[in-house]
Amino acid sequence: MTRLLHRSIHTPPRRAVAASGLRFTDAEGRAYIDASGGAAVSCLGHGHPDVIAALHDQLDRLAYAHTGFFTTDVAEELAEVLIADAPAGLSHVYLVSGGSEAVEAALKMARQYFTETGQPERRHIIARRQSYHGNTLGALAAGGNEWRRAQFKPLLMEAHHIAPCFAYREQQTGETDADYAARAAGELEAKILELGPETVAAFIAEPVVGATAGAVPAVADYFQHIRAICDRYGVLLILDEVMCGMGRTGHMYACAADGIAPDLLTIAKGLGGGYQPIGATLLSQKIHDAFAEGTGFFQHGHTYMGHPMAAAAGLAVQRVIRRDGLLDNVQAMGTHLRAELHAAFGQHPHVGDIRGRGLFQAIELVADRGTKAPFDPARKLHARIKSQAMARGLMVYPMGGTIDGVRGDHVLLAPPFIARAEDISEITGRLAEAVAAALAE
Repeated sequence: MTRLLHRSIHTPPRRAVAASGLRFTDAEGRAYIDASGGAAVSCLGHGHPDVIAALHDQLDRLAYAHTGFFTTDVAEELAEVLIADAPAGLSHVYLVSGGSEAVEAALKMARQYFTETGQPERRHIIARRQSYHGNTLGALAAGGNEWRRAQFKPLLMEAHHIAPCFAYREQQTGETDADYAARAAGELEAKILELGPETVAAFIAEPVVGATAGAVPAVADYFQHIRAICDRYGVLLILDEVMCGMGRTGHMYACAADGIAPDLLTIAKGLGGGYQPIGATLLSQKIHDAFAEGTGFFQHGHTYMGHPMAAAAGLAVQRVIRRDGLLDNVQAMGTHLRAELHAAFGQHPHVGDIRGRGLFQAIELVADRGTKAPFDPARKLHARIKSQAMARGLMVYPMGGTIDGVRGDHVLLAPPFIARAEDISEITGRLAEAVAAALAE
């Protein structure tokens, strides 16, 4: 019996009792390799002594202070660290408790920016299909995950969606990466013109799409086109790096690989590495100045924003990443992961694509490689792979609905930044066994 409402009522989860490094132990003593970082969260693995020590130290000093009355040294220090490495133009940090809160804050910042600057008619948010920006109502409305949105559509605010930059599924035969990037980005300009440029507030996108489509990076100069289009029409660019940011792709901020800087940027997951719930919205100087010169505040807030314990976890995690040069390891192990995945699945008759950046990669399953036809959704292949992986002591992050919210299956991998070559080899070996077993069912 349980009094918890679990994610799946009829399939209660195993009970975790301990975790260290890359491995969990359940109540029956079985061990599991955390090959997905939970949901791309545990960037330092589990039980890191430096983070635990920082949390003890902060607890001894101060556990909680409401930001309506106080700031704290640890929150101020975390903001300094985040801005030191941030994309050009980002100047301030708004600390919250997770990714959905960070996206909600970014959407509200975009709206308030335009009311502060005398453009109250700018209200429309544009996003991409097959995206995910969070589960609160505003974030869910902006996102393009149809399975998550479906039953809540009557509650969602108006938002507009264009095609993703999804080369495996959307790039035409014979179309160059440059031509496809321009065509995909052109959908944004078309949508802005359709709505009326003076009415559009922001465009939001993940630099590398996470759970909904499975580690999908944009091609060529897609995001440079996007940045130019936003600038042309005075639209704010929000980049959602909740899953792909904070070093996951080999850059502290994923958009560095695309050579652009946003007006607003959201982070969470790897920010605190799972040691405390924390997220943040980074905003540009121009947005901060609009607030400062207007009402003098951002009309928003949460009880636990800027929480000292959460900030202590985030600061400790970020210091370890920098001190230990873990981004170099993400890049090196990302290259190794890609090689191992190609060795295991490159010629597999039911793996159509292997994609991603750094330690953020995925395989997409297909019934037919030639036509890219997906498996029947009723088969729930992604769920079968998860079950077979868990039976082999492996945690991965599979999802269905890869193509359109209904069809398609992929498996996302996001191991901790401390992973070694032998860990990567063991992960891909167990995954290959799980895929084979799931396909044989």
